[in-house]
Amino acid sequence: MKNLLLVTTVLVGFAGAAHAQNGTVTGAAGGAVTGAVVGGPVGAVVGGAVGAIAGTAIDPPPARVVQYVEQQPMPAERIRVEQDIVVGKPLPREVVLTPVADDPTYAYAVVNERRVIVDPKTYTVVQVIQ
Repeated sequence: MKNLLLVTTVLVGFAGAAHAQNGTVTGAAGGAVTGAVVGGPVGAVVGGAVGAIAGTAIDPPPARVVQYVEQQPMPAERIRVEQDIVVGKPLPREVVLTPVADDPTYAYAVVNERRVIVDPKTYTVVQVIQ
């Protein structure tokens, strides 16, 4: 029981570090190594899973990106989609994205009357502006 508690505590602590690196592969690999050191083969499996979950967390965009998107005029043509617009889920590829002028790592769209900031490579929603 002590080993399981120790593995869980170390892995949860390591999950925060994996989140800071912001990558599933990095999180999974780091979690597996930490788990293996602490708990052997079973610890490696558990650590890899925890690290992968933490690595997929999405950091919000910088404040300047949010401010830029908030200041843009609403488009004349309204886009509606059936799915819920949720952080971490991709938009349909039919949605036309507009790049953020000073930061091409982000784009935005107005979908279902809501402004959303998106990763233009994956169409994944990184923030919904209320």
